[in-house]
Amino acid sequence: MPYKQPTIEKIYFTIGEVATMFDVNTSLIRFWEKEFDIIKPHKNKKGNRLFTQKDVDNFRIIYHLVKEEGLTLEGARKRLRSNKSGEEINLEIAKTLVNIKDMLLEVKASL
Repeated sequence: MPYKQPTIEKIYFTIGEVATMFDVNTSLIRFWEKEFDIIKPHKNKKGNRLFTQKDVDNFRIIYHLVKEEGLTLEGARKRLRSNKSGEEINLEIAKTLVNIKDMLLEVKASL
């Protein structure tokens, strides 16, 4: 049986890591942090932003609404207020599908 590296789940992400995840500038991350009150990063003593997985999930929803659906910031705010649970359900489905895809790719590689 081959050795499988344990996967370590990160608790906090830096602003650079979040920007890389979405292929955007760090300035856009800071701007969305000011515009949307659902994003609340922790700050260390130096003032560096540390984002939780929940913050990253919220960024994913905002990114989808603004960049992929083409909503304005005000439109995205209204959508988040009116249909918060529906967006979270869609996000959970998308995360599950990505996990299934990763698992299938691992199985394919091992064949």
